[in-house]
Amino acid sequence: MKLLRFGDAGQEKPGMVDAQGVIRDLSSVVDDIAGETLSDAAMARLAALDPATLPAVDASVRLGPCVAGTGKFICIGLNYADHAEESGMDVPPEPVIFMKATSAICGPNDPIIIPRGSEKTDWEVELAVVIGRHAKYVDEADALDYVAGYCLTNDVSERAYQIERAGQWTKGKSCDNFGPIGPWLVSRDEVSDPQDLAMWLKVNGTTKQDGSTRTMVYGAAHVVSYLSRFMSLHPGDVISTGTPPGVGMGQKPPSYLKAGDVVELGIEGLGTQRQECIEDA
Repeated sequence: MKLLRFGDAGQEKPGMVDAQGVIRDLSSVVDDIAGETLSDAAMARLAALDPATLPAVDASVRLGPCVAGTGKFICIGLNYADHAEESGMDVPPEPVIFMKATSAICGPNDPIIIPRGSEKTDWEVELAVVIGRHAKYVDEADALDYVAGYCLTNDVSERAYQIERAGQWTKGKSCDNFGPIGPWLVSRDEVSDPQDLAMWLKVNGTTKQDGSTRTMVYGAAHVVSYLSRFMSLHPGDVISTGTPPGVGMGQKPPSYLKAGDVVELGIEGLGTQRQECIEDA
């Protein structure tokens, strides 16, 4: 099952994608793709619906973030050994955790807004995990039972803000529109193995990242279990699990985004995104 949110920013409605790829309006069934809607029981009720009974939505509609009510946007750094190598850093002995402000969340095809004065805005295709129910001290063997589904995200980063200025990574990760998620939230039953998904990213038509979640150091189940030792995870929390090699910082010479560039990315079974880069006003 593929769930999404559509409409103008801040006024999105819940929807689902039928077998023919048509968006269907779920407004008469649920208020939003958030909270209790992400529970196993609610997801099962949505899966049992006949999409043909729901209103079709114009295909040209804007897609919003595929989940609402996100309390925490948690990211895992250096979680692919080959990306750690291109960054000149060691593979960490346990997951590196940082936060991305929830105000960075935007729709999958909304523009990347390059911050004022930025010269090092970068791209990162990532698999995101969306939590479906409260998780605390969860065993790794059970961790994926707490997942509502998976989605695609671009962990847009400003490297100078992230690395070259004092403090932690958050300020280089949290600028407006640095967190496009979607197009869909794909229910966990449709992702048989989150550790075997091809992923890619292009800038202006040139492939920059071409990897697989197989090379993740700490897999999705481990990450969910690990995080639940340090904080409660709640429905709608998003965990972005890291990126394979090929980011702009790792190019030789380094290459970063500028106004007019077009970024396209995708993960097998989770859809694609397309973002045009613009300067902040």
